Amino acid sequence: MKKYLFIKPSKIIVYVAIGAMFAFMGGIVYYSTFDFAELEQSEIKLLSVDLVEIDSIDNRITLNLVFGVTNNGERTVTVPEISYQLFVNERSLGSSSYSVSDIPLNGRALMLSGMQVPLQSKITINLTDDIKDIYEDISNGENLNYHVIGQYTIETAWQVMDIPFDSSI
Repeated sequence: MKKYLFIKPSKIIVYVAIGAMFAFMGGIVYYSTFDFAELEQSEIKLLSVDLVEIDSIDNRITLNLVFGVTNNGERTVTVPEISYQLFVNERSLGSSSYSVSDIPLNGRALMLSGMQVPLQSKITINLTDDIKDIYEDISNGENLNYHVIGQYTIETAWQVMDIPFDSSI
């Protein structure tokens, strides 16, 4: 006589529950990929550069850069980081960054659809022989061409993306 091995009904329920859990997790991963197109629709522009401080003792100046981040997508996003290099009249003055990565997602500036949010970053420029003329022009409030090249991180609740940018004023 042959013995047939049958799966007990109680084990079938466990297998179905595990399979459903994996299907649900796969669905979440698939759904999160829809955010990539939303994140790519964002844009960042350099809005202004303002002189904050002139330190004549240590020969350095501090500039405040304001970036306007626009969310052109449908989902709410945040920008935890902006890294950039600053050029004035096509000469590099250094690099800096804006970061709120240590703040939880729900505590950051939220950008709703169609909204532009100004984000501020400071950069300190030390006086050197290479940039003495530009340093003096900035200190005197001259009208200069500011240019930034960098990348910013933008995220939704499901995805994070780094996007390069290039902006001038």
